[in-house]
Amino acid sequence: MTTVKTYNGRRSFLKSAALAGGGMMLGFEWLTSCQSSAATIAPASSAKAWYKFNGFLSIADNGTVTIMAPNPEGGQNVKTSMPMIVAEELDVDWKDVVVEQAPLNTALYTRQFIGGSQGIRQSWQTLRTAGASARQMLKEAASQSWGVPVAEITTAAGVLSHKASGKSATYGEMASAAAKIPVPKEVVLKLVKDFKIIGSSRKNVDASKIITGKPLFGIDQRKEGMLIAMIIHPPAFGLKLKSFDDSAARNLPGIKAIFPIKVMNADYEKQFFDTLNFPDVVAIVGNSTWEVMQAKKAIKIECEPIAESTEMVNRLGTRQQVRTPAGLESTARHESSIAQTAAIPARVRRRDGDPETAFKNAAKIIERTYTAPHLAHNCMEPMNFFAHVTAEKAELSGPLQKPEFTEQALAARLGMPLEKIDFQMTRLGGGYGRRSYAHWALEAALISQKMEAPIKLIYSREDDMTSGIYRPAYQATYRAALDANNQLIAFHVKTGGIPESPLAANAFPAGAIDNYLAEDWTIDSNITVGSFRAPRSNFMASAEQSFLDELAEAMGKDPIQFRLDLLNRAKTNPVGKNNDYDPARYAGVLELVREKSGWGQNQSNVHRGVSAYYSHNSYCAQVLDLVLDDGKPVVKRVCCALDCGIVVNPDAAINMSEGAIVDGIGTALFGSISFNDGVPDKSNFDKYRMIRMGEAPESIDVHFVKNEIAPTGMGEPPYPPVFAALANALYKARGKRLYQQPYLGEKREFG
Repeated sequence: MTTVKTYNGRRSFLKSAALAGGGMMLGFEWLTSCQSSAATIAPASSAKAWYKFNGFLSIADNGTVTIMAPNPEGGQNVKTSMPMIVAEELDVDWKDVVVEQAPLNTALYTRQFIGGSQGIRQSWQTLRTAGASARQMLKEAASQSWGVPVAEITTAAGVLSHKASGKSATYGEMASAAAKIPVPKEVVLKLVKDFKIIGSSRKNVDASKIITGKPLFGIDQRKEGMLIAMIIHPPAFGLKLKSFDDSAARNLPGIKAIFPIKVMNADYEKQFFDTLNFPDVVAIVGNSTWEVMQAKKAIKIECEPIAESTEMVNRLGTRQQVRTPAGLESTARHESSIAQTAAIPARVRRRDGDPETAFKNAAKIIERTYTAPHLAHNCMEPMNFFAHVTAEKAELSGPLQKPEFTEQALAARLGMPLEKIDFQMTRLGGGYGRRSYAHWALEAALISQKMEAPIKLIYSREDDMTSGIYRPAYQATYRAALDANNQLIAFHVKTGGIPESPLAANAFPAGAIDNYLAEDWTIDSNITVGSFRAPRSNFMASAEQSFLDELAEAMGKDPIQFRLDLLNRAKTNPVGKNNDYDPARYAGVLELVREKSGWGQNQSNVHRGVSAYYSHNSYCAQVLDLVLDDGKPVVKRVCCALDCGIVVNPDAAINMSEGAIVDGIGTALFGSISFNDGVPDKSNFDKYRMIRMGEAPESIDVHFVKNEIAPTGMGEPPYPPVFAALANALYKARGKRLYQQPYLGEKREFG
């Protein structure tokens, strides 16, 4: 068993309080980033009272357990998986658990956001301790009531028992007495082998609401007297609003007001997630979405060029200057700038051995360059937010990934203290990083403040795709040096992007090669970029793993065995001390996927590609099988092996893997957005090609490495490897390597 300490003070996550009606509450402050929870339908109707405040575990007099979910749910099913952890340590029957979404309250929770696949990883110990502490307090209460040693009391499925005396009681019967017990300073956590709930599949408790259309998402919100708002932004990056003419729109049916708003004050120091594309926009407010859309079409705006600027941005405690250049940018000019920048010396991020000499003396050098374009997020639920701002308080509600950071920007812009802002979180209809940057929440609040009325702001698909937050455009050049015996003696990666670098200098194959060099560069841009599913890894995995496959072929080695040989070197005789991966775990997923995919058992006309990558603290390897149907690729199967530590909810983990694989294949084949004089070339799905249902893999099988490592990351790790697995399979099918994404598209014919 594991013994952990509980803590007192502001950063403690446990505190007990007696509840009216005989319930017990455990409020818990979350020490690190976490994602939320949910449970099954429980007999809540027979409970005498419910107590809804932030950060608590409650037990009603009928034995029903309620766990508050502090963080937003974005489709990962953490709203089911996280309470499973609490319920496990509490020893309660899962059917007796109910989970409710908590409002934003940073006084209780230190982190309330989703992103980086950190939810369960960061809160694993916190959630377990919350459940175990409640269980211990219930046992103490029973011990005092029955006059027996607490060590002799056992728990199971929400029942306390003392075998020697034959006494037993439900949690509900002991809840009132347990509320008076001090929080234990230490608690004993279960052994992994004793888990009953963790590791077993539990269905998503929001599923019935989703399929029956019950209100869950931000766009579902309705309120008496609510008005609808939309915005108009400049048509191109590099422009700002100068003036507008609303004479043809202001008297249209249902229109209440048209006015400009400044989203952020000029003197506000932006935080990490305060990315803002257009600081000045025009707001249109009316009775209905249709009426507002018609007025929007009738408004004419005049814009002017932005000036070059430099501002200080606080990136999670590190203040950095960010330069925004003037001018109207185009993808063609980006490509020219990349070529010029990549040709000159770059910043050296890591050097092992003497790579320059090794390349000079090489018998053979293999060099390849990979590129990837900007990408749009295209969440299925359009950007939206509800706001009702008065002089006394601000009520806000909507889908956000980083609400606690948005709340800080809101307080600064509204001139209102945090305690007067009531922030409710809704389920996200897609996030992928796009909903981390919530300028539309500020817009909604400012419009409501101006109108003195509740409003719901809605972005059209065109609004989002043409003023969005994009995945940066990237390029990477890989070089490998081989000696006279065809052995790898040096490795060089030089990469960069617009406007950020995707390099992880200490990632594989660093640590596995004596002579290693990693360099990077960046090009400033006024096109707004930000997080995109598995940031940076989504490109680097595709480039690196494609290159390793080509390198293995040049060396006459099996691609899986080649990777395993490198990992064995990194394990037994590593180069350097800062390697950011565990070579044994990395090798483990490759060995598992080799077994489960039947690697080496070739089928006629079936072409196979392999890829493996470490990102967001987890390891993933994939083998993709495809055939050509009239020259077009058809993915028959993807076999996926994952090491993400203990799998809390296998159903949820498999679903995330399947979704990531389908998403990645679609992006690799079709995803692209270009710019011409600051204007995106696509504004809706008629041009931005998404994967169709008939193009998804015919089968996906997911396998997990079994171990007792605390959970690592799950939402993002299955996404990056599939790009290269697909590229490597396409090469086998057509005999031509692919270096540019998308692999299929308007400007590029496959083959």
